[in-house]
Amino acid sequence: MPPKTDSPIVCPQCGAPAAGTPADGWLFCARCGASLAQSRCASCGAEIAPGARFCHKCGAPTGAADRRGAATRRDSASMLPWAVTAVALLALLAMLAGKGFSRRGAVPDAGAPSQTGVGFESAQSPARASTDISQLSPEESADRLFNRVMQLDSERKTDSVKFFAPMAISAYQLIGALNVDQRYDLGRIAEVSGALPLARAQADSILREQPSHLLGLVLAARIAALERDGAELRRIESRLLAVERSELARGLPEYQRHEADIMSALARARRGAR
Repeated sequence: MPPKTDSPIVCPQCGAPAAGTPADGWLFCARCGASLAQSRCASCGAEIAPGARFCHKCGAPTGAADRRGAATRRDSASMLPWAVTAVALLALLAMLAGKGFSRRGAVPDAGAPSQTGVGFESAQSPARASTDISQLSPEESADRLFNRVMQLDSERKTDSVKFFAPMAISAYQLIGALNVDQRYDLGRIAEVSGALPLARAQADSILREQPSHLLGLVLAARIAALERDGAELRRIESRLLAVERSELARGLPEYQRHEADIMSALARARRGAR
C-alpha cells in the first residue's frame, strides 16, 4: 500500500521535511520544488506515493524512474568527453614512458640523426622501459612530447600533430620560466601545429634576451617563411649569416641539440643571398 498522506512527508528529491501534507495544500517542496502530491500509475491506475520509482501494485516504472534514468544518461553523456580525454592522455604518457621518447630515447637505427640533430641511444635500457610516469618531471614530460610532435610532423601526420600539440604546449606551460632551448622547442611545436602567434612570441622572447642567438633567428625565419613575408625573411637571414661564425664558436648545448635545424636554416639563407 502507498504511504498515507495525512501527516507531513519528506521530499522524495532532496529529503527535506515538508511543512504540511498535500491535503493541507503543500503540493510542492519548499526547498527544491519537487511535487509532493500522489500520482496515478499509467499502467494500472493505482495511486503512487510521491517519489516512487515503481508502482506498488503492478511494478510498472513511474515518471520519477524515467526522469532519474534520463538524468543518469545525461550525466553519463556529459562525462564522456572528459573520460575519453583522460584515457587518451594516460595512454599517451604510458606509451611515451614505455618507449622512452626523449632527445636521447631509443629508436631502431641508432646511427640515424634525431629531429634535433642529436643521435639516439643504441638500445633501450630496462630502467628506461620501466619508467614510472608519475615520477617524470614537467621538463621530462615536455621533452618527450616535443620529440613525439616533431616525429609526427616529419612523417606528415598532420592530424596526429594537432592531437598531441596541445598536450605538449600545456606541458611546457607547466614548467614555468623557460630557458632558451625550451622556448625554441615550444616555438617549434606551435609552428608545426599552426599556432604562429605563440611561435612568434617564443622567437621574440629569445631575441629580446639574446639578439644574436641562432635558435631565435632560426625560429623567426621559419615563421616569416610560413607567413610568406619575403622582406622579413631576407632581413632575418641576413642577420643569421652575419652572426653564424661567432655564435657557432660559442658551442652552446642547444646549438648541438638543434644542429640539423640550424644547418638547414643557414643553407637556405646562403641560397637566398646569392
